[in-house]
Amino acid sequence: MAYKIAIGGDHAGFTYKEMVKNVLAELGHQVQDFGPGSDASVDYPDHVHPLAKAVVNKEFDFGILICGSGNGVAITANKHQHVRAALCWQPELARLARSHNNANVLCIPARFVPEYVAAEMVRVFLSTDFEGGRHQTRVDKIAAC
Repeated sequence: MAYKIAIGGDHAGFTYKEMVKNVLAELGHQVQDFGPGSDASVDYPDHVHPLAKAVVNKEFDFGILICGSGNGVAITANKHQHVRAALCWQPELARLARSHNNANVLCIPARFVPEYVAAEMVRVFLSTDFEGGRHQTRVDKIAAC
């Protein structure tokens, strides 16, 4: 199944973002880049907030955010109601983020995983379905306001 994917991050994730865009294109997904456009220093919230809003508004099926540690983009994205951004550093975590948490944004720590692991996490994340059931009950309890 082809998805509409929003991708973004910060300067530390720029190289990985470009690589992931190629992976997504090879898989047949439609991609919109929310920036940055280079590896020059940026403030990641400037790119994360528009991406998260677009995911919440269902303009995209999923988001992928990439920064040095993955923490900044995950924290920022999760400020948005109905975003479930998961920081993952191995494919099994990406699978569980989708199957158990219905994560809709994958956050990748570019400084801590090799490119081939990042690419595999993207493939796994996008090919894993949410299991629902008891997990849906838990996901329904996430929203605090």
